[in-house]
Amino acid sequence: MNGTLAITYLTMHEALRRRVLLVATVLALGFLAIFATGFYFINVEARPGGGVPGQRVITLAFLVMAGLYAVNFLVVMMAALMPVDTLSGEIRSGAIQSLVTKPVRRAEVVLGKWLGFWLILMGYLALTAGGVLLVAWLISGYLPPNVALGLPLMALEGTFLLTLSIAGGTRLSTLTNGVMVFGLYGLAFIGGWVEQVGALFGNATASNVGIFTSLLVPSEALWHLAAYHMQPALMRDLALTPFSPAAVPSGAMVVWAAGYTLAALLLALWQFNRRDL
Repeated sequence: MNGTLAITYLTMHEALRRRVLLVATVLALGFLAIFATGFYFINVEARPGGGVPGQRVITLAFLVMAGLYAVNFLVVMMAALMPVDTLSGEIRSGAIQSLVTKPVRRAEVVLGKWLGFWLILMGYLALTAGGVLLVAWLISGYLPPNVALGLPLMALEGTFLLTLSIAGGTRLSTLTNGVMVFGLYGLAFIGGWVEQVGALFGNATASNVGIFTSLLVPSEALWHLAAYHMQPALMRDLALTPFSPAAVPSGAMVVWAAGYTLAALLLALWQFNRRDL
């Protein structure tokens, strides 16, 4: 356990030394500044008075969901890019030998790096998603429903992709690993939309293709489920925005994604333990 915590500290310290945290924080604050500016002026135009009843809430809910959609994409990129070189790059350069020759087990190296990057990712999610929600509440008093359910689903999506990236790094080169993770996310993205369009038009074949893709890579399904819960009932039931899924993933998909993530982490431990360094 001490070895795991030591590697976690070193991972976070390395991210700080290489200015990963600084750049991520500055860009996150820039994103929030742009979102806050746009949200403020649109809220001024959408204030009650002469409009369609409920139109203001729908407008604000749409803006918040758009902000959270951007946050979700940023979290996905962070999850895929941060650890993509952490094992493969150190193995290639030989730097990993300075760790494994110490009284630290290989499993502790993988777990420590995973935990360090996970803490950074969760902090980034809290800053960006929390910032979007805080901006919306301070400016308009609006908060989306079921935030306590939606944000953990977004966190699970990021955790899943982070774990895939680390698992790939135990066997693949940095470039190959990056292509793999982004390729799998691309499959999930297009498969998720194929499922939504299939459900919208009643095409069972398209829906089944999307479901299969979601089982293969459940990241997009987690976002659709989070988006469904964080919208007012009117918006999601009438599919008033692109963020209102026509096919809503079940709770079983959450269990599947959590189990998938655990399996990927166990695979990373097994592969790194067997690899010739």
